[in-house]
Amino acid sequence: MTMRFMTIVKTRENAEQPSPALIQAIVKLGEEASKKGVMVEMGGLLPTAAGARARLANGKITVTDGPFSEAKEVIGGFAVYDVASKKEAIEWTRKFLEAHIGLWNQELEVEVRQMMDAPEQGC
Repeated sequence: MTMRFMTIVKTRENAEQPSPALIQAIVKLGEEASKKGVMVEMGGLLPTAAGARARLANGKITVTDGPFSEAKEVIGGFAVYDVASKKEAIEWTRKFLEAHIGLWNQELEVEVRQMMDAPEQGC
């Protein structure tokens, strides 16, 4: 039985854009994970200026266009893995971080979170 884990890549809002060499290294790692049948999906996110934030408070919904002045650390990307264990998800995360060595001079943090199973639907 496998478990799904989402890795959430955190970086600074004003971090430099990844180089073509770094993008290629990440794509190569994604292809490796896909060939092994563990990669479900992966992607990078544009800066908050290209997005919006929706908030529910006191029964009211507000939407604010980016950029967000208070955002210092943002989610820069994600990956979803279908693996046998948390240990295996962490191994793929380590490979992702290793791909950045020498190609990215910014600090990164990756959160590894197990995903909830979707509820089974009755017939």
